[in-house]
Formats: sequence, structure tokens, C-alpha cells
Amino acid sequence: MAENHYILVNTICVQYNIEPVFIENLHSIGLVEIITMENNTFLHQDTLTDLEKMIRLHNELHVNIEGIDVAFNLLKKVDRLQQELSVTKNKLHFYENQ
Repeated sequence: MAENHYILVNTICVQYNIEPVFIENLHSIGLVEIITMENNTFLHQDTLTDLEKMIRLHNELHVNIEGIDVAFNLLKKVDRLQQELSVTKNKLHFYENQ
């Protein structure tokens, strides 16, 4: 585990003006993964984009943690369906050209 790919949760909380309990709540329902190293908690830098979306949903639209969970599960399903549609279109295109 390369530590340079992880960001201290306290730093994130200061940067985005959120409470650490918000990230803990997201972690408790499985939306973010918290890594603990040497008594410090970290998030992987790849989760920042999704975390920013979650913060905006919570702060700007007043969506609670459960609502954020529902929204992100629906977004995952939409992405999966779009991938399936793309594969199906590619197969259809293949058979149309034969």
C-alpha cells in the first residue's frame, strides 16, 4: 500500500469543511473505504471525485446519508446497464456487417 495515494481524513474534512462523522457514516454504509495506518484514517485519492459528489448532495440538496446511498446505487446500475447496452450494440453491429 503506497501511502502517497492516500489522503488523511482530517485533511479532507478541513478542505471540504465537513465533519469526520460524515465520512464515518459513508464508510458505515459502504460508500467509501477508510484505511487505518498508524492510528490515522485515510481515504484513497481515487474516491475523492465520488466524495465530492456526496458532499454536494448532502450540503446543497440536503440529501441524507441513506438518500446518498440510494443515489449512488442507482448510478452504479445505470453505468452497468450502459455497459451492457454498449456490448449489445457492438454485437448487433458485428452481425449486421456479415
